[in-house]
Formats: sequence, structure tokens, C-alpha cells
Amino acid sequence: MRKTLYDKLWDEHHIYSYDNGYSLIYINKHLIHEVTSPQAFEGLKQAGRSIWRKKSVMAVPDHNVPTTLREAGIKDPISKIQVDALNKNCKTNDLLKFDLEDIRQGIVHVVGPEQGIILPGMTVVCGDSHTSTHGALAALAFGIGTSEVEHVLATQCLLQKKSLNMNIKVNGKMPEYFYSKDLALLIISQIGTAGGTGYAIEYTGNAIRDLSMEARMTLCNMTIEAGATTGLVAVDEKTISYVENKPYSPKGENFSSAKKYWENLTSDNDALYDKIIDIDISESSPMITWGTSPEMAVGIDGKLPSLDDERFSSKRQDLLNAFSYMGLKEKQSVNSIELDKIFIGSCTNSRIEDLRIVADIVKNKKIANNIKSAIIVPGSGLVKEKAENEGLDKIFTKSGFEWRSPGCSMCLGMNDDKLNEYERCASTSNRNFEGRQGRLGRTHLVSPATAAAAAIHGHFVDVRDM
Repeated sequence: MRKTLYDKLWDEHHIYSYDNGYSLIYINKHLIHEVTSPQAFEGLKQAGRSIWRKKSVMAVPDHNVPTTLREAGIKDPISKIQVDALNKNCKTNDLLKFDLEDIRQGIVHVVGPEQGIILPGMTVVCGDSHTSTHGALAALAFGIGTSEVEHVLATQCLLQKKSLNMNIKVNGKMPEYFYSKDLALLIISQIGTAGGTGYAIEYTGNAIRDLSMEARMTLCNMTIEAGATTGLVAVDEKTISYVENKPYSPKGENFSSAKKYWENLTSDNDALYDKIIDIDISESSPMITWGTSPEMAVGIDGKLPSLDDERFSSKRQDLLNAFSYMGLKEKQSVNSIELDKIFIGSCTNSRIEDLRIVADIVKNKKIANNIKSAIIVPGSGLVKEKAENEGLDKIFTKSGFEWRSPGCSMCLGMNDDKLNEYERCASTSNRNFEGRQGRLGRTHLVSPATAAAAAIHGHFVDVRDM
């Protein structure tokens, strides 16, 4: 029987099937951070259990860490407790951990691939829903809950129900200033935030093959916002070139052997999918979310929807609530939306490719007077170092941006970087739920290019017109 990529990865790690529909699967790599791991370690301690395979674990503090004045320490007492607990648990159990002082520290989903800790063909879990990012490497990656974090630490296995297979075929040439973030928002606006529920999504088509590895990570990162826990891109030469010579990647003959295996991590030509969606992006525009769900998105050159639009008849109340929360009106032109803050960063868009795009747009320009704050947060210390070696930091600061240290930052209201009530932000992060970036904060998800253009103009603008 011919198999999809997801089927191949599942079968490689399948251990046992139960009558209730669940299966036991083996987990290769376990990423942990300070928010969802303390309870798991405490559970192990109380049960008198030890970690099954310590070499499978990589730890890094990211959610609660300060991105400025780091030497002053963590102010919030709960955040400090969590980071201190991660330090203690990793030291006690002799686990690989990148401390705040380590240049390799950063956002867990940036650090793993960057270090070659995550490789094609692996099963990867983390107590964070955006673990789907690693599917760009043809790894079966998904987020897990805190009790599951404890279970994987103790057994190196996990109970899972196998997903159905969805193929999203993306064809056409990527238009100018239309990036993988725009593609993700376009897909979610079409299939909805529940469109992928119960499926593992594999992205195929010539447009996907043309994407860089970093762009594929952005797309797979956003898969969770479409309701699927797993997003996948098959292995090709870009994949193999990306993982080669990474610090933790196999070397020499081991790499040659691994490469032979990786090259088979593609769906068979006649593999059957449970659902296929075709998307042509040839005429697509950069996207922006206007509401309180990632599916509430429109083209940057368009207008907000009408409440009378038949497409939204079943969600009329959701639209009413979103307009009210966001302080916007139906049929309002996108470029009339003024902003207070700009956030460029997160596990979605904080890699060097993203920062280069921003630098190209803001070079020799100044952020608008009405922008209270514009911050750029690199995904890791190594990304920060590379950007500084290229002089990008000077371009940013000269334009009026704040250049920060790595961390999750303003992606979520869990650290010092928050929106104040009713502040409106153009954000390159992944969620625009009510209060996501701070109580009553208003979040618009966009690509780094659109965020950069908005910072210069003080309102949303079509970057293609700059």
C-alpha cells in the first residue's frame, strides 16, 4: 500500500494499538521550556520516577524571559519561580539546557532546528502548541499537555489517536511581498480555524517547493491555527542542506546514512489523502487579520467584511463581537486602521530571513510619530549575532525600532512585553485572541514586511505601494 508522509512517520514510530482507537507511539525528541515543565518534574518526583532517556530532552527558557535589561533579572515573581525551577530540574537531571547567558538561548521552536537537534523523520513533542513548526523538516511534531510532558519524560512514549490525511496543494508563483505568513493566513481564512481538525496537513505544490526552510517553518507553525496539530513538508534538497553541518546533526558516514533515509520522507506518488484542497496564490495579496481569530483575515488592499455577507451568516454574532472588541467597523478600509505598537518576533517570524525582509523595507526611513513602540525580537542569540554582523540592528535602531534580546516577548501576555488596554498592534506572532498580548489589547497578525511598512506609515498600508 502506498503511503503519505504522515503515514510513514506514524508507522515508523507506532508501538501498539488499543481497542479504544488510541495507539502508543515512540517519541524521539522532547523540547521543554519553563512554563509547562515544572509540574511534570514535580509529578515525576512524587511518583519516584526517573527520566527514561535524558539525551532526548532539550530545554530552554523563552516564554517568561526579559528581552531588555536582562542583567537586571526577572521581575515577575511567578515567572522567576518557573525559570528557576527549569534551571534546577535540568541541573538535577543533567539535561541539555541553553541558559539565558548562552548565545544559543532563544525561542524553543527556533533553537531546536537551528542546532540540528530536530531532524527529518523524528517524532517531536513540546508542551507548546506551536511545536507544529518542526514539521517543516518532515518531522512528526505536535504540542502536548503538561500531564503528557510528564508521561513522555517517564516513558519516552505517548498515547495518540492517528489523524486523517489532508493535502493542501499550493500552486502558482508567490506574488511580490506575499510571504509564507500571508499564505498561512490565506489558507486559514478559507478553511477556517477548525478546517484542519482531526487531520495532519501536508503542504505540497510548486509554491511550497519554492519556499525556503525558514518560510516552511512559518507555514507549519501556523498549522495549529487551522485546527490541525501537525503540519508537514516533504524532504527535498533544501531540507538536507539546511540540517547539514548543524552542531547536533550527524556527521560523516552517519550523515550519509541518515540522508539516504531522509530522501524517502515524501508521500508516495499515488498515496491517498482523506481530503485535498487546491489553492492558487498567483493573484494573492498580503494578508492581515482584523478580528479575534486567525480566520478573520482579508487582503491588505481590501476592506473588512460586511455583516450581511452570506459567507458569514452562521458567524454573524462572532463578527459582531470581533468588531466590538477590535474597535472597528464593517466595510472599513484596511489602510484606515491606525496603530499604536509594532511587534516583530515570535516562533512564527523571528529568524534571520524575516529580519532581512524588515531591514530592506525600513532602511533610511523613520517609524511614524503615532507609533508608541516598535520592537524587534530575534528568535535566538545566534539570530541576534548574525543580524548584528550584517548591520541589521543599526538599520532598525536608526529607524526608531527597539532591538531586543531573544524570547517569546509580546507574542503572549506572559512577560514584561505587553499591550496596554485598547492599544492596537501589528504583530508577526500567531494568535490574535482577545487579551492574547495583554488585557483588552488589539492584535492584527501580519507578515514582517507588512508590520515594517505599517511602522513607517503609522497605519496599515500595502507594502507593494511603498
